[in-house]
Amino acid sequence: MERRVEGSPNAQRVIRLQAPLVDSVSCYCKVDAGLKTVATARKFVPGSKICIQPDINPRAHRSRSSRRERNRVQPPLLPGLPDDLAIACLIRVPRVEHRKLRLVCKRWQRLLSGNFYYSLRKNLGMAEEWVYVMKRDRDGKISWHAFDPTYQLWQPLPPVPVEYSEARGFGCAVLSGCHLYLFGGEDPLRGSMRRVVFYDARTNKWHPAPGMIRRRHCFGSCVIDNCLYVAGGECEGIQRALRSAEVYDPSKRKWSSIAEMGTGMVPFIGVIHNGKWYLKGLGSRRQVMSEAYDPETNTWTPVNDGMITGWRNPSTTMNGQLYSIDCRDGCKLRVYDEATDSWNKFIDSKLHLGSSRALEAAALVPLNGKLCIIRNNMSISLVDVSSPDKHVESNPRLWENIAGRGHFRTLVTNLWSSIAGRSSLKSHIVHCQVLQA
Repeated sequence: MERRVEGSPNAQRVIRLQAPLVDSVSCYCKVDAGLKTVATARKFVPGSKICIQPDINPRAHRSRSSRRERNRVQPPLLPGLPDDLAIACLIRVPRVEHRKLRLVCKRWQRLLSGNFYYSLRKNLGMAEEWVYVMKRDRDGKISWHAFDPTYQLWQPLPPVPVEYSEARGFGCAVLSGCHLYLFGGEDPLRGSMRRVVFYDARTNKWHPAPGMIRRRHCFGSCVIDNCLYVAGGECEGIQRALRSAEVYDPSKRKWSSIAEMGTGMVPFIGVIHNGKWYLKGLGSRRQVMSEAYDPETNTWTPVNDGMITGWRNPSTTMNGQLYSIDCRDGCKLRVYDEATDSWNKFIDSKLHLGSSRALEAAALVPLNGKLCIIRNNMSISLVDVSSPDKHVESNPRLWENIAGRGHFRTLVTNLWSSIAGRSSLKSHIVHCQVLQA
């Protein structure tokens, strides 16, 4: 503010007056633009642009009671129904529609992102299992897709984290039924990694996890009692195979060291059978060797019995039985007989598909009480091993090709077959897991 004082006709004097500080509950300096009152704004200079008391809390004028009252008054999940009945309706929606349900409103999004919703589905037997397949494309990139066996559709997924988009020799396992972990591996630029990330099938998002104790790649891994075990492998800069092993407990979010293997090994096959973890691989001198780990005694034991001798990859256990593929294209199954310590023929589909790499059986996993065979061309077969009739001729539902029938075969299977290698492309499956939600 300026005021002119005339002392004489030829001279003028200008006096500047500063506006006094004023106490008020309003901030006239417009720091809190849009708010009419701010309880903590007491002193300011009218017309200035910098508040003398900058620590203004825009939420200070909101009382706790008003927030509690606002939380109490929420729109119902379904108009006209109490929330418990609405949840009873929503848990019956097929899993393929869950992504759309999350877009309806914030309450639905919070409901479908929490454990309560999926715990109800699991307890009531409504949880659905999907097959998750990771492939390495011709250019070395990792891509992955989920297969819904109910509707026989491939579902899109969020991209793999950047650190694993070109990694090799990394591990893949499922914890808690719905969390898919990627761990370790070798980055083309950074070498061996100890990084760990996991994908939540309930929220369809990736999350970080505590890193491993030791950097490693091309190792063996398994899950026992919802704990992740890792052993052996290689590490950049070390000329011999690793002997160290460690375990991750997701409830504690912590890695711990366990007993070392008898000799260093780079495993190429592993399985859980009778509570023990069996590994078969190459030693430091490239010799074939095998060991078994007992988590109860925390000890490793060399193994060389009939099971190891006839053991082939891929293999898996279901209902206490150990199964393995008996043909390259997965048209035959074998089962291990403990009484005779030998592998016996189990089921023959009588349909030999071929010996190309595109038709090679890459994974064998349990799915909805049946054995699921996944090939590099993304074709899938389901085998009902619990059926008493083991002859395909008299029991057509014993061996089903769920990803290769009619219209679905024309649009999807042929497409993936060309990607997998039938059209001179080199692509193959590196990991396959089953997640529940």
